[in-house]
Amino acid sequence: MRVVFMGTPAFALPTLDGILKAGHEVAAVYTQPPRPAGRGMAVSKSPVHRLAERQGLPVFTPATLRSEAATGLFAGHRPEVAVVVAYGLILPLPVLETPGAGCLNLHASALPRWRGAAPIQRAIMAGDAETAATVMRMDAGLDTGPVCLVERVPIGADTTAGELHDLLAERGAALMVAALGELARGRLRCTPQPNAGVTYAAKLGKYETQLDFRRPAREVHNRVRALSPTPGAWFEASHEGRAERVKLLRTAPLNATATAAPGTILDEALTVACGAGALRVLEVQRSGRKPMATAEFLRGFPLGTGARLSLPPQAGHDPSD
Repeated sequence: MRVVFMGTPAFALPTLDGILKAGHEVAAVYTQPPRPAGRGMAVSKSPVHRLAERQGLPVFTPATLRSEAATGLFAGHRPEVAVVVAYGLILPLPVLETPGAGCLNLHASALPRWRGAAPIQRAIMAGDAETAATVMRMDAGLDTGPVCLVERVPIGADTTAGELHDLLAERGAALMVAALGELARGRLRCTPQPNAGVTYAAKLGKYETQLDFRRPAREVHNRVRALSPTPGAWFEASHEGRAERVKLLRTAPLNATATAAPGTILDEALTVACGAGALRVLEVQRSGRKPMATAEFLRGFPLGTGARLSLPPQAGHDPSD
């Protein structure tokens, strides 16, 4: 089929690669414009942009698709179908209606659960035991279109967002290639989403990254893995008279009753008292350093038993964020 591909982050790479290897014609690639990134804030092209250039594909980076010029340019590619994977721009109705076979979107959840921007992170934060890669036909709503293909994926008790991201990217790519094959043969069937079970995966806020040890240990553990490896959940502790943020990458919740106040370090293995139970820290990352095991971290940043980690001023949303 003649495809316009629309995507931006690394999550979209396996799908673009799979579409090319399946022999479909990619007439154009749409992605977000180059932006400052990294510690040096150098202007960088998106992962999809770089892959498309390596494949010799024409790349377009409009700031919006809502203008007549942008709509006309899109129509000029004469797409039979558009494939959208974490693109980052809203597709207006004239764009949605341009491809004869419509626009297919790969979404990282079992729709209608976790519609929206951060489905992987929200599923882990909620302690979900299962998610899915879903191919849906797009409409004017937010992830509300009919579902075409679904592959269920279990979420382990210690699975991180980074691990689930990579797994869903690969499973989703194969699913999208299968959907295009069925579409080309006129056999793709899509089913409206049920009205029951709708939840929304809101974009992550900065206020959500500081850990609140007043919460139960399992809940804190879920937040750590939902934010690992990036943006990273963190606590603040003092070392040599200077406060420093430390990212937690892996933890283990313990059921043992902690009588100390939440945020208190209970032993030399960096077990932290929580509102219910305790949390053992297994892997951390200091600013500008590589990830390290807790034992290595404590050799350079000693935190003794009884020390207190800072807590956020209040749990929940910070209106000033």
